[in-house]
Amino acid sequence: MIDFSLSFFAVALPAVLFAGISKGGFGSGAAFAASTILALVLEPGAALGLMLPLLMVMDAAGMRAYWRRWSPVDARRLVLGALPGVGLGALFYAAVSADGVRLLIGAISVGFVLWQWALKAGLKFGARPMGAAGGITAGVVAGFSSFVSHAGGPPAAVYLLTRPLEKTAFQGTTVLVFTVINALKMLPYGFLGIFTLNSLLADVILAPVAVLGTWIGVRLHYMVSKETFFALTYVLLLATGGKLIFDALT
Repeated sequence: MIDFSLSFFAVALPAVLFAGISKGGFGSGAAFAASTILALVLEPGAALGLMLPLLMVMDAAGMRAYWRRWSPVDARRLVLGALPGVGLGALFYAAVSADGVRLLIGAISVGFVLWQWALKAGLKFGARPMGAAGGITAGVVAGFSSFVSHAGGPPAAVYLLTRPLEKTAFQGTTVLVFTVINALKMLPYGFLGIFTLNSLLADVILAPVAVLGTWIGVRLHYMVSKETFFALTYVLLLATGGKLIFDALT
């Protein structure tokens, strides 16, 4: 149950704005930070249910900005893999406790930061572009992680960063892929009781913030480097992901 208090909005407003900026301009790789942050003040299921409609609003806003500026081949591979990935995510969510979901969200958040640091330290991958098998595999992981934590961006990016795509085609492909994946999640979220009237009311209130964040992200896409944006993301994910792991284990 979401309590429409000042403390809730103090967390939710910047979290949703940040997610919109990420999805609008930086490949969705950091958008899942909003779910991680919200899971500090809400049950994990409530955080996921709150964010999905807002992510879909951001997808719709981003589609207009990047219409037909995607790679059809790469999008198709990721979506094909995402179909079974979403199904696996639904099975996992139904089988574990709230603390299990909280632990996974925290682990994905911290793991994302460690992976990025490993790359900066010299870890090499993608010397050659991944083929169809790599794209579909990345899609499975993206579908699963997107279902349980809205964190499908990083595995999709692992594949897309090996492809010969310029920055805007990368962004356009990401927007298209997650428009489809988020739509696929709607039905199982409903069956699992993740949506509530309470969370949908919060979505109505926060939807303008989601649109504003996406609008800002589209403009920052051409003005700010990914390195600058993700530096802030790493701090947020380490702090919030670490706290979720601690809460789940204790």
